[in-house]
Amino acid sequence: MKNETTKTKKVAKVAKVAKDAIVYNSKGAEVGKYELPQDVFGLPWNADLVHQVLQSLQTSIRKTVAHTKMRGDVRGGGKKPWQQKGTGRARHGSTRSPIWVGGGVTHGPRNDKNFDRKVNQKMRAKALYTILSRKMQQGEVIFMDSLAMSGPKTKDAKEIFGSIGKIEAYKRISGKKSNALVMALENKNEAIEKSFRNFSNVKVNEARNLSPLELAKYKYVMFVNPAESVKAISGKLTK
Repeated sequence: MKNETTKTKKVAKVAKVAKDAIVYNSKGAEVGKYELPQDVFGLPWNADLVHQVLQSLQTSIRKTVAHTKMRGDVRGGGKKPWQQKGTGRARHGSTRSPIWVGGGVTHGPRNDKNFDRKVNQKMRAKALYTILSRKMQQGEVIFMDSLAMSGPKTKDAKEIFGSIGKIEAYKRISGKKSNALVMALENKNEAIEKSFRNFSNVKVNEARNLSPLELAKYKYVMFVNPAESVKAISGKLTK
């Protein structure tokens, strides 16, 4: 029998994302549609890339607090404990050796250790788009036409948060006690930031400052004024 070899072609998986998304107002009502840029919300899932970028970002913000002293950092031990030969005991040059009580620590944690890992800008941007594409497929992205507040007021923020919960796809937001929603604004707005500051499950940030680590932490993401907020993060792969 002749062995027949079959060649399998690997076809890249394309994310199935709708071209248009529903835009809501602060009352939770539909007010229009937004055309989704496929280079931001239409990428296929890449677990290896996302894992590498998230791990690199986590290690970069790691705080090195624990610090042990090596034998050169411990005070004392200048005199040789006993002569080199003739005593019958093992030879030692200092009582600050790691095998002595009160000596230095071998391979202990040091606060001068650098855990930073380099991440290219395009890798970070693609990981950001990949996570957004996955969230878009799972219905975890909200688009709001505008959000205006005359001043910091938690009561108004609570009403807006309650209106979002009325949307069928996002009823679980209000019931989630932590890491529920990250709100991406087109520009910095202190009134909105201070209004939602008392909510432990909501974080307000500028769209241009969104990071893959932040998107991986929070369940839902809301783009306020998507025409401008999404524009702030798009086009990073072509720069």
